[in-house]
Amino acid sequence: MVGLTQAVASAARDDTAPAARSRIVAVWLFAVAFLVLAMVVVGGATRLTGSGLSITEWKPILGAVPPLNASAWAQAFAKYRSSSQYYLINQGIGLGDFKVLFWWEWGHRLLGRLVGLAFAGPFIGFLATRSMPRWLVGRCGALLALGGLQGLVGWWMVKSGLEGRAAVAPERLATHLGLALFLFAALIWTGLEAWAGPADQRRRDGWTLAGVVFAALVFLQCLMGALVAGNQAGLMDADWPLMGGRVVPEGYWQGGLWATFAHGMAAVQFHHRLLAYGLLAFALTLLIRSAGSPRRLRLVIALVCLAVVAQAGLGIATLLSQVALPLALLHQANAAILLALATTLAWQARRG
Repeated sequence: MVGLTQAVASAARDDTAPAARSRIVAVWLFAVAFLVLAMVVVGGATRLTGSGLSITEWKPILGAVPPLNASAWAQAFAKYRSSSQYYLINQGIGLGDFKVLFWWEWGHRLLGRLVGLAFAGPFIGFLATRSMPRWLVGRCGALLALGGLQGLVGWWMVKSGLEGRAAVAPERLATHLGLALFLFAALIWTGLEAWAGPADQRRRDGWTLAGVVFAALVFLQCLMGALVAGNQAGLMDADWPLMGGRVVPEGYWQGGLWATFAHGMAAVQFHHRLLAYGLLAFALTLLIRSAGSPRRLRLVIALVCLAVVAQAGLGIATLLSQVALPLALLHQANAAILLALATTLAWQARRG
């Protein structure tokens, strides 16, 4: 009985010892996070080019093979010509133009499949060889399930644009992007945990709360950006710092909370701007407060501030350019980078 008690105690100590960490698992998780980042950027290009509805079916396995001959291309094009987007926006385009749309969406879906394979394959290998610390198994299993859910949500979003609409529903776009970014942040957090190992102690001061709140606000700002994109609100009131020459834009209220906050073009852009100003002020406050804090924390906060300033500049430039594709993609990519840094800040603040 004493021997059993000692064995259990030893196993518990092993879960918190440096040996319980796994640098190779951490590198794998960071690599998958990079693929998710690439998928977010390609997804942004797919939306901006109006390509997201060019594939009207969801075939998780067979859909990985694109049309390989003239007959297959004709069938795919015929299905697209029966969609609402074709009749309302792209009526009359030829097969060549359709192929451009198709390849963007097919590339986006292919990246999603690659993310799944890049996660599932090594995960199974780690389990088979028992080379993953036990405390990481459940977390990585949850990440795998989250990735599968993302595929279902993506099709749920696309379906909203095939039923009497020329574009997907903004709230479904926000859900799809939000889930992808949540997975991205969770991969980074878990990767940091795998790299450093479980913490024996966690900080109990105000930095923990500040880091978590800041990361949550960055995530919320990303969702607001998705609503701006889904409503094409970046194409109106393309002036700054005012909106159409006004502080509060004309047409802000749309007669109800849901209509205003989810579908009001002026409202969603206005809210996106306000939160951007708030995040900039928050980041600068953290930078001022960080004097005298541990060097790692100060470094992360400095990087966060740089990313926030860059994001604000990119947002203004994207707006003034009437959503030029290169600027819009940089704006979306930097938003994900900012979320990664905010996640790292929350993790570092919690660890001390």
